[in-house]
Amino acid sequence: MSRIQATMAALQAQGKTALIPYVTAGFPFADVTPELMHGMVAAGADIIELGVPFSDPSADGPVIQKAGEKALSFGVGLLQVLGMVRSFRTQDQATPVVLMGYANPVERYDIKHGAGATPSAFIRDAAAAGVDGLLIVDYPPEECTAFAAELRAHDLDLIFLLAPTSTTERMALVARVASGYVYYVSLKGVTGAGTLDVQAVEAMLPRIRAQVDVPVGVGFGIRDAATARAIGKVADAVVIGSKIIELIDNQPRDRVTAVAHDFLKDIRAALD
Repeated sequence: MSRIQATMAALQAQGKTALIPYVTAGFPFADVTPELMHGMVAAGADIIELGVPFSDPSADGPVIQKAGEKALSFGVGLLQVLGMVRSFRTQDQATPVVLMGYANPVERYDIKHGAGATPSAFIRDAAAAGVDGLLIVDYPPEECTAFAAELRAHDLDLIFLLAPTSTTERMALVARVASGYVYYVSLKGVTGAGTLDVQAVEAMLPRIRAQVDVPVGVGFGIRDAATARAIGKVADAVVIGSKIIELIDNQPRDRVTAVAHDFLKDIRAALD
């Protein structure tokens, strides 16, 4: 059983909703990420999604795009992100870490660090660093059967997005390869866009659960304790990203972790 699966199972046994914050690795300072991750865990985060900076994102809104561009300007790439996870693991062996990003950095990593290796260079190094799951936005489920099996062999989960436009057939296809949890994008558009429709989310989740047998997290549009609480009543996990990025942007280095901690502490209290 992976660390993500064990964490989700324990939370469900306690009747608790998982809190999953997202931050972009290397933002707003190149060296702050491991400390920031520890601060979010201290505030009640159950799983951390760590964004891998990429120059051409398709799902990220302006806030996360800007964060990614800043991290890239610091020279933060996938190799550095794995180093941040290794640093985090020196003090925390329990909290699952999911890397969220795009295919290009992963495939480029394999080319540079061992093309044709089995397992792939990326899977080998991600597992060794202490990564627990991957959410690669532009990897379609129909192309991922072998990749998902290789990940599972190393106790890594492959997480997929589902959207308001996802058909029943698409959900069933995702269910064949997804593990850990699935991430339901609660609105049409990019991260941070639009206004969350709680009733629409509540109506969609039974359709998803009829097809998938892993927990369902909900993100995109959750920005405060009230919306987190409302979604937490119907979802297995609440994912918050853009709002955290907004809050820590332009903070002095010594305030970044405290600001994120205080925000997430209120979200955790609302969920509980």
